[in-house]
Amino acid sequence: MNEQRFVVTDDVWQRLEPHLRGKASDAGATARDNRLFLESVFWRVRTGSPWRDLPPAFGNWNSQFRRFRRWAKAGVFEGLFKAMSGDPDLEYALIDGTIVQVHQKAAGAKGGLRLRPSGAHAAA
Repeated sequence: MNEQRFVVTDDVWQRLEPHLRGKASDAGATARDNRLFLESVFWRVRTGSPWRDLPPAFGNWNSQFRRFRRWAKAGVFEGLFKAMSGDPDLEYALIDGTIVQVHQKAAGAKGGLRLRPSGAHAAA
């Protein structure tokens, strides 16, 4: 697996890791490679592919699916969202016509563009 293509950078991982299940300090079994599991979830969300199409480099698709379901039922993803949503990185900001509307006069509505001399030119 090419780790350079991972979505989660080292900085983001350091912020996410304390909120995940299976840490050495948690009761029960220590999770096996939470980062790779999280990358598999992000891969699936990005591609829209079914779990069965998960590349073998992420591990057994059924194991990843069952782990995803356990975490979803336990609210782990909601906890991650709450922990990360207070600090937006603004790496991606999307603005389109559904958010910002142009006034009709700015869009070349009736009358078209008219050039008028400024007040400074008229006085001279």
